[in-house]
Amino acid sequence: MSFATTAEAFTPRQQQVLSAALSLLVEQGDRLTMTSVARRASCSKETLYKWFGDRDGLLTATVQFQAAKVRVPQVDRRRIDAASFRISLEQFARDLLGTISGEVSVTLNRLAITHAGAEKPGLGDIVLENGPLGIRRRLKPMLDAGREARVLRFESSEEAYRVFFGLVVRDVQIRLLLGEPIALGEAEIARDAALAAEQFLKIYGVDG
Repeated sequence: MSFATTAEAFTPRQQQVLSAALSLLVEQGDRLTMTSVARRASCSKETLYKWFGDRDGLLTATVQFQAAKVRVPQVDRRRIDAASFRISLEQFARDLLGTISGEVSVTLNRLAITHAGAEKPGLGDIVLENGPLGIRRRLKPMLDAGREARVLRFESSEEAYRVFFGLVVRDVQIRLLLGEPIALGEAEIARDAALAAEQFLKIYGVDG
């Protein structure tokens, strides 16, 4: 399976279609169909099938498109230092918090949990594979680069990733999924992202 790691992996027209699909997921949940997406996006079903294959293919691309909003900084392995690495960590944390706290991600995750609870693979597997696991695959090389540059010190990039993810997300995601109206503005997100990066570097930073 191939994974779209940036929104630019899709053409501008495909991005419009996927944005329409995300809107419909928020409105319709599991009732989303190829017909409704084609109608909302003003395109033919034939085009959807050509681009995405089937409904699961469309859902996979939709989740990838949403997950790609969490940008993973491209670090220059030859020029990494503690200051630039902290900036990269904060950017990732801001993107992650901004994305998971949005209505679209909350809806997708609620639907995925519903599917998993009903033992219906489909959307649950798609969200898991292309959301959290996909983001993990993209961030680990950056953490490894930080270790190679002797900015970070850890034995397991998997453990380091889990710690950083936990410091960023904390209990925000579960509270949102349970319906708590948490308001995260840009200032709050920036503050929490900076705190998560600082805490992570205290644990794993060479000078922490």
